[in-house]
Amino acid sequence: MSEFKSGSNLEKVLKAGHFAFTGECGPPQGANLEVLKEKARHLKGCVDAVNVTDNQTAVVRMSSWAASLVLIQEGLEPNYQMVCRDRNRLAMQSDILGAYAHGIRNMLCLSGDHQKFGNHPESKNVFDIDSMQLIHMVKEMRDQGVFLNGQEIDEAPRMFIGAASNPFADPFEFRVHRLAKKVAAGADFIQTQCIYNMPKFKEFMKQAVDMGLTEKCYLLAGVTPMKSVGMARYMATQVPGMDVPDELIKRLKGAGKGKVAEEGIKFALEQIEEFREMEGVAGVHLMAIEWEHRVPEIAERAGMLPRPQI
Repeated sequence: MSEFKSGSNLEKVLKAGHFAFTGECGPPQGANLEVLKEKARHLKGCVDAVNVTDNQTAVVRMSSWAASLVLIQEGLEPNYQMVCRDRNRLAMQSDILGAYAHGIRNMLCLSGDHQKFGNHPESKNVFDIDSMQLIHMVKEMRDQGVFLNGQEIDEAPRMFIGAASNPFADPFEFRVHRLAKKVAAGADFIQTQCIYNMPKFKEFMKQAVDMGLTEKCYLLAGVTPMKSVGMARYMATQVPGMDVPDELIKRLKGAGKGKVAEEGIKFALEQIEEFREMEGVAGVHLMAIEWEHRVPEIAERAGMLPRPQI
């Protein structure tokens, strides 16, 4: 594990050996800060850091860095996301400096959903560099104090660097090797895609542990509670790289009218309990999509409260 210190609360929690618990917050499709502040109120005190998405699903939203600053004002620690789809290396490095200067200490480096899935399918993607190169660039800015062109930085942005991993995309055999590349590029922590196929994830984790990857970075398992049978079917058939077993859909259908959401939360709680005992898993990343008001309840029932104060 890296010995540097960023000042990140998430970094302190993980390095102290606590089981981390992070949340997620999608910025609004407008300039109304009250929407964001309302989400923040539900998350405060329940999570160690909050992912602030960057035009997720290629839909225009308030910028990630701006929303991150609002969360800081509301007493939360943001995990600032940046995708490669929308910016070249000039804009990326500029935004990283600005974000760090305003107190942002965690950063998640992502490729970004293709624009054809969003509300501006005719937009031009950038992909000047990919997510591996973005991770490496942030690490060089932090550890070597240089821009991508080798020029020295007056004050280096000391970010706690995160990356994403999807254990379920095809080919499955390659997933752990892609994770290894992100760790080698400089990722300090990894957050996974939503997990529903637990046996397959256990196999992925066994491979990661056997390769020594979990000794080099912290891995947080992704959990998204199912709200409905329709949501489960949509994720199973329409979301690339998602693995939703038929058994889970049958379980939700069998819950009965008005009880599907509770069954979805029960499955999420069972997962969290299992992750706490799973070798190599350092925490959970809870993605309660537009369900932030249920996070306090989930955190309480999962035994995640109170969060450590370091």
